[in-house]
Amino acid sequence: MLSSEFIDLLKMLVRQPSVVGAEHSFFRVLQRELEERGAKVVWYEGLLVAQGSDPFSVMLSAHVDRHGLICTGPNEFQYAAFVAGNRTDLLNNSVSEELMSKVTQRFIGEPVYAYEPWSGVYRGNGVIRSASVCEFRHNLIFEVEGLESVVAGTPIAFRDQLRLSNGRLVGQLDNVLSAAALVHLFSLGFQGTAFFTAQEEAGKSWRFLLEWFRRFGGSTNRLFVVDTSPFPSVETANQQLLVLREKDANAPFNRESTQLVERLCREKGFSYLYKDRYMEAENQRRIAEGESPGSLGSTEMGRSIAASNGLVDGTTIQIPTTGYHTMEESAGWESVDAFMEVLKSLSSIE
Repeated sequence: MLSSEFIDLLKMLVRQPSVVGAEHSFFRVLQRELEERGAKVVWYEGLLVAQGSDPFSVMLSAHVDRHGLICTGPNEFQYAAFVAGNRTDLLNNSVSEELMSKVTQRFIGEPVYAYEPWSGVYRGNGVIRSASVCEFRHNLIFEVEGLESVVAGTPIAFRDQLRLSNGRLVGQLDNVLSAAALVHLFSLGFQGTAFFTAQEEAGKSWRFLLEWFRRFGGSTNRLFVVDTSPFPSVETANQQLLVLREKDANAPFNRESTQLVERLCREKGFSYLYKDRYMEAENQRRIAEGESPGSLGSTEMGRSIAASNGLVDGTTIQIPTTGYHTMEESAGWESVDAFMEVLKSLSSIE
């Protein structure tokens, strides 16, 4: 079972804002929590690195950014992920891009608040009243009541808190859930390296990660990227405890690393699913029914492998969730517990 210490940590982190492109204040919170647990913490552009006494024994990475808005003019708010990404790498292989036109009504009525991006100081609250896709700027434009005085460049976070319901954790979990897991590992004696990356939802986090490996990486840079993985319903999410991948839309993953995670799942009796195989089967069904195929997804791991020319390799471990990119995203307790057990085994933690 998940420890009360982990749940308390997750509750606290969920309350801290970390909008795409404005993650500095969240990094400050992470630094405090990690150093209290004995980690050596170093900041880089877009990256927080926490290390134990044996940093190359195992390397784990989680992105910390969450969806929100950014003020782009007088009483004008846009979807932060697409502003931060500068719309420069839209390769039509991102699940987020596929969903952009679908989420216009998803956030209507959601309470939000403004904050200073570096310090996290609160700057007021409001409510989203409308959302639409601007045909000229190709972004989601929001009308927010209550934040009329906010100046351009101010991040706007969704007001959120962790809830426990019917054996599930509920909140904006992507990807604070994985970040909390890596912090908690240091409480359990983790001695490897944990990376916390910014702007993954804007497609930029792999660049910050790759820069670190170009500066400090060894000849064998086996990386495990941890994240959530969306499913359309609780029933489909509950059919497996963990989600693995052999590849994404960018690159194949390291076979040995993937097989290692699969073996650990088998040894522990944890059910698992390969998301790329799932999507390929789903796409065959869609094509047969005359529908457009979906994306295999574009992950931090795949982007890093594709761009590194062999410098970085590895695989992913993901928690199946529902309610993708909403305040109602949920993950089963058993899945999160299995996730922690696999991370502990990879890290040689008893």
